Amino acid sequence: MDERVILGAACVAEGAEWLAAKDTRMAEAYALTGALPLRLKPEGFGELLSAIVSQQVSVASAGAIWARLVAVGCDAPETVERMSQDDLRALGLSRQKAAYAKALAEARIDYEALRAAPSEDVIKTLVAVKGIGAWTAEIYAMFSLGRADVFASGDLALQEAARVLYGLETRPKEREMRAMAAQWAPWRAVAARLLWAYYKDIKDREGIR
Repeated sequence: MDERVILGAACVAEGAEWLAAKDTRMAEAYALTGALPLRLKPEGFGELLSAIVSQQVSVASAGAIWARLVAVGCDAPETVERMSQDDLRALGLSRQKAAYAKALAEARIDYEALRAAPSEDVIKTLVAVKGIGAWTAEIYAMFSLGRADVFASGDLALQEAARVLYGLETRPKEREMRAMAAQWAPWRAVAARLLWAYYKDIKDREGIR
């Protein structure tokens, strides 16, 4: 695999400076946001299951459910495989999420192999699992594997940040956002960090919480 991997803050800074030099709007955003967060996360089964748990619930609820799952060892696929869906529901998962948890455990993904696989193959492997969509797969590639050139085009905050920054009349849809992000290669994951930071800044300036 020849893709660039983000290993630390220096990599993020390098990408941000490259984007600012290439694109005046990105330069404006970077001047506003300052240094960007690294945002690297752990990799493996537990990180993906945690993402499933977090879908469509509050941060507090997701945290409480996740703590119960970890307490009985459900951050390991072998434990989840042994449990029934009713067991998982008793820990706070919905019927649908319990099914997703079982599907993820039974997929027996080789997480070590993913680390060396091209990003396109990583995403293809993950979205083949019931309950994991493109956004979750892209976020995993960006932050758990540190891939520098992956972008979550379906993310609403990224779309809205791009609309404001580039003065667009309407928020770009996923396909438009993907085409727009092509100009930020090979640092699309840093462009995403910059747009998220910019989005936070414009929300704070508008007094939106």
